[in-house]
Amino acid sequence: MKDNAAQAANIGKFQNTSVTADGQTRASVALSNPETLWFNTGTLCNIECVNCYIASSPTNDALVYITADEVRDYLDQIEARNWPVREIGFTGGEPFMNPEMIDMTRAALERGYEVLILTNAMLPMMRRKMREGLLELQRDYGDKLTLRISVDHYRPDLHDEERGKGSFAKTLMGMEWLRDHSFNMAIAGRTVWGDNDAESRAGYAAFFKQHGFDIDAQNPGQTVLFPEMDETVEVPEITTACWGILDKSPDAVMCASARMVVKRKGADRPAVLACTLLPYEPEFEMGHTLAEAEVDVHLNHPHCAKFCVLGGASCSG
Repeated sequence: MKDNAAQAANIGKFQNTSVTADGQTRASVALSNPETLWFNTGTLCNIECVNCYIASSPTNDALVYITADEVRDYLDQIEARNWPVREIGFTGGEPFMNPEMIDMTRAALERGYEVLILTNAMLPMMRRKMREGLLELQRDYGDKLTLRISVDHYRPDLHDEERGKGSFAKTLMGMEWLRDHSFNMAIAGRTVWGDNDAESRAGYAAFFKQHGFDIDAQNPGQTVLFPEMDETVEVPEITTACWGILDKSPDAVMCASARMVVKRKGADRPAVLACTLLPYEPEFEMGHTLAEAEVDVHLNHPHCAKFCVLGGASCSG
């Protein structure tokens, strides 16, 4: 009954790009400071999580493997457009499923960018070829490379509830390998279990201390706690008036500073999206080039409201 009520409450919302259901001007966000360019390496993943943001799984290849040459083309575009990008992010799926993951990472690092890789640190990362490649990158660019590990909860049983039995132990093994080789690590946690921020950070702090992980649980850049995104829950539409009401600047929203590149199954070339969280929404596809992606983003999706504006979350480092 609760879900039905929420769905009914959302009827009519998020339909018009420019106007909310009650006739107000919908908020939009300009690309004011493009500092992060994301690449989705493909939606294939070694596991299937209960609440995966983009339905990654061992069989979902809706977004296919992007190549190192395609990444280099966008790195060239960054320079041609004079974007002040400091960070290149790689997400999936599981990035280390992509056979060109090391080459893509090196392509970004050798141009001086910081690189953030989102991974579950499980078997794909621990294959010998990937470990050897990571060690070479660590040797050459260690201060510029960070791996953000998905640890949904510091309790193994709750993490495994989301990711499958035994997942926590396998991720822990990967993290211990990264620790032993002095990689920069960060953590991505979830808030689906209802812990408040202080409780969550205290739990992660104890987990980090127990295993000797040099990660600051109190630093939201190192321990990222993502708000949950449930489209069955009622969320407000964001109007231009909301910036003042919420005392929030549109420059603080993720799409003011980031874009994501994906390659769709069957496509002859990659496309640029407004957001890392909406890879399947045609409205948020902006074209094939960074030049086309410089247009404003209208906040016409529940995720825009709950995750970014009200939740204050960002995928960037």
